[in-house]
Amino acid sequence: MITGAQAMVECLKCEGVTTVFGYPGATIAPFYDALFASSIRHVLVRQEQNAGHAASGYARISGKPGVCIATSGPGATNLITGIATAYMDSIPLICITGQVRSDQLGRDVFQEADITGATESFIKHSYLVKDTKDLPRVFKEAFHIASTGRPGPVLIDIPIDVQLGEIPDFSYPEKVDIVGYKPSVAGNARQIQRAADLIQTAKRPVFCAGGGVFAAEGYRMVRKLCEQCHMPVVSTMMGIGVLPSDHPLYLGMIGTHGVKAANRALREADLLILAGARVGDRAMATPDQIAERAHIIHIDVDPAEIGKNMPAEIPIVGDVENVLGRLMEVLSFETDEGWVKQCASLKARDCSFPSREGYVNPKAFLRKLSAAMDPDCILVADVGQNQIWCANYFTIRQGRFLTSGGMGTMGYSIPAAIGAKLARPDLQVCAVCGDGSFQMSLNELATINQSGAHVKMVVMRNGRLGMVRELQDKLYGGRHSATKLDGSPDFMLLAKAYGIPSLSIREDGQVEEAIGTMLSTDGPFLLQCIVHPDEPSL
Repeated sequence: MITGAQAMVECLKCEGVTTVFGYPGATIAPFYDALFASSIRHVLVRQEQNAGHAASGYARISGKPGVCIATSGPGATNLITGIATAYMDSIPLICITGQVRSDQLGRDVFQEADITGATESFIKHSYLVKDTKDLPRVFKEAFHIASTGRPGPVLIDIPIDVQLGEIPDFSYPEKVDIVGYKPSVAGNARQIQRAADLIQTAKRPVFCAGGGVFAAEGYRMVRKLCEQCHMPVVSTMMGIGVLPSDHPLYLGMIGTHGVKAANRALREADLLILAGARVGDRAMATPDQIAERAHIIHIDVDPAEIGKNMPAEIPIVGDVENVLGRLMEVLSFETDEGWVKQCASLKARDCSFPSREGYVNPKAFLRKLSAAMDPDCILVADVGQNQIWCANYFTIRQGRFLTSGGMGTMGYSIPAAIGAKLARPDLQVCAVCGDGSFQMSLNELATINQSGAHVKMVVMRNGRLGMVRELQDKLYGGRHSATKLDGSPDFMLLAKAYGIPSLSIREDGQVEEAIGTMLSTDGPFLLQCIVHPDEPSL
């Protein structure tokens, strides 16, 4: 005989969970009491939203669903942004929330919130558990749903009385059989053959990789296919890292904040192969025009994404790894050498960075940071100008580039970096943020200390909400409404208060030594770069 709370812990253990992120409260207290006696490590964040972000970073690097926990009411509603962020980027999460007693649901009692209803539009699936005996089945299904097909967050809302109830004979299911949920992963053989036939006729093919290639563990297959066919590759922001940034076939990130070579190749291609990409407006502003000029093959495990933003001549529903593997079996093709050379010539660009006295050039800084870090390092970029600088100027070699792409959630980088570091303590992990996004999650410096996550942090400080300021310059006559960050604290003193070593630089000549100091210092480190307020994103 075990309680529902103990059963919850056993379910997590059966799924191989070793680390969870959360913040306790009254309605989730029975679970926390059971967790205390287990071998599962709990990482206490300082705000529930960051439990979602930390679990996201952990999931993206570990390859397993991340687990985050919150109590009912404000704890659950604080978690909402973390859930929505994971949903938009297809990150597998198990989100556990406490809930008021079952007999009090709907009565507006203390700390009651309909969290399953609140998250309905941005959750892969949700459960409100009414019977303690259902917990093993629900957890088994939740992990299966979160990690199969198109990954995403699954919410399990558990009233306190269900946690306190008892299960006479605990047994964790070995199999899952959910009526109506049978993701297609293999891809239709006829469609794959049609795609191969179309590729054979292409003169100027381009392969576009999105974040789905990582979700499907298909990035190795993308590289294999493109190297075999000698095909140029571009990526969305979420697809950065599918090929090393300096790979001769990789042209860079596409979109409004992408690089000229990638966008130019996209415009001139006669065949576009999309894999694991939703083709959002920031990636392709005019998808219909591209479809008019080029044949489109779209591969995605989620059929709802194919043709949603760009017409697809050959849609293939399936796992990227499986589909590309089968495609290579029937494909014998090598891209025209002239097209490859043309794309390579487009990639060559001016890499000189003008200096301004009293300021650090962020683009030059990121070039030097990437050169100094280990080849398999993890860079976590926040949202804003810093995200664009990182996407275009940090060289990914064997490591990973993490960011909030679909939702564009400020404050993502530090908690996500904590999760990534705890997933792989052996790798260098660096979070890059602006002074706006840093102040959205600076409370997690305490989590860094308590958890021992030795994260390096770079703050690009320009005293502005830089990307919004640029928007105001372009569209609103330069009227800078609410974008000056006056009143911000001294980040060096703040780091000192948390016992974290720090350094501030304001000249390009200080960059290399500062980076060396940061990377050679044991434990966490905060490096502040003073950036000119008018430094552009591009």
